[in-house]
Amino acid sequence: MRFKTKLIGAGLAIIPVLSTGPALAAADKLDSGDTAWMITATALVLLMTIPGLALFYGGMVRKSNVLTMVMQSFTICCLSTVLWMIIGYSLAFTDGGGANAFVGGLDKIFLSGMSVDAMSGTIPESVFMTFQMTFAIITPALITGAFADRMKFSAMVLFSGIWVVLVYSPVVHWVWGGGFLAEEGVLDFAGGTVVHINAGVAGLVAAIMLGKRKGYGVENMAPHNLVLSLIGASLLWVGWFGFNAGSALAANNGAGMAMAVTQICTAAAALAWLFAEWIVHGKPSVLGIVSGAVGGLVAITPAAGFVDPMGALLIGIIAGVACFWGATTLKRKCGYDDSLDVFGVHGIGGIVGALLTGVFAIEAIGGTAGMLEGNPGQVWTQFVGILATIVYSAIATAIILKVVDLIVGLRVDEEAEIEGLDINLHGEVVQ
Repeated sequence: MRFKTKLIGAGLAIIPVLSTGPALAAADKLDSGDTAWMITATALVLLMTIPGLALFYGGMVRKSNVLTMVMQSFTICCLSTVLWMIIGYSLAFTDGGGANAFVGGLDKIFLSGMSVDAMSGTIPESVFMTFQMTFAIITPALITGAFADRMKFSAMVLFSGIWVVLVYSPVVHWVWGGGFLAEEGVLDFAGGTVVHINAGVAGLVAAIMLGKRKGYGVENMAPHNLVLSLIGASLLWVGWFGFNAGSALAANNGAGMAMAVTQICTAAAALAWLFAEWIVHGKPSVLGIVSGAVGGLVAITPAAGFVDPMGALLIGIIAGVACFWGATTLKRKCGYDDSLDVFGVHGIGGIVGALLTGVFAIEAIGGTAGMLEGNPGQVWTQFVGILATIVYSAIATAIILKVVDLIVGLRVDEEAEIEGLDINLHGEVVQ
């Protein structure tokens, strides 16, 4: 099987196309430059989860829970890899027949038929599959920050595995696999809806259903090691070039522009959060600037292949302020305990980025004009994609959590939570 990028409505989708003979079509001819870049991009995206996200989250929790956080990221990396190979890739990127608009089929279960010479455009299908696998790894890992300090390890494993198959893979199909959001013309270059809104909403639902941490709002729950978090955020930033520029699926001009706008938006968002925090709280913090950077990375993700540098700068400024508001004011007013601000950064940042993609999209860059180029309808299209992702992710996540709660229980007991998850769940501590 091979894949090609095709314009559907006003958006881009990756469409599966079967190769029927031993001779490959011209579009399937191996390009060594594209292949080398995509192998590199795949490694960069894997770097985002292990060690990037593991260190970012590990530094932000209390010392008694740091091993739990890094363990969760590492375990999800292994779990999602196997599930993507078994069924996730097939559900995301094959034709589901009559249900094709909503979910793929089982033609590629266990990667059936993926020979060494199978192609996806100008790169081996094995490379395309592994690149997409790294997205399936980081998305559920992001959710763990919302329920940090209080979920059972068994519940985390069961929830993450079911969520990858039943939530993540179908949403990938909607946007990148020829599903109904692709048909509607929703623009999502590298995962604003697929990854960040999806994970952010799931994290919010999990935080609400599990309830607040013991001592939340009373005890000191400050990060135990912001150096680890800064290193983790830096690895996320570097790895994100694979995430965004890699989503061009080639070493071409589009990848170069995606890299440039990613850097610009990230820096602008980091500074926007920094100055917003400085004005509101009187001091700029390390946690603030790294959180702002991640918010900028999130916001540029859907837009990376569609906007120019000026659009990226404005998206970064808006996203930095919006994510600061989401992680502070919104969370405080609504009263939920999103431990590491998964919704505040990834949910809010993803929503802002997806909407602003519809505003700043440049036809000469990504093939679709945005509102500023006379196509205001693209903003509505983006909103439809956001709403569909929010509704499905919220409902499906709540159902999965309820089922997991009935099977193994979601939350550790009070004594274990107070003493720390590291010693109680894993029998290890950081000295």
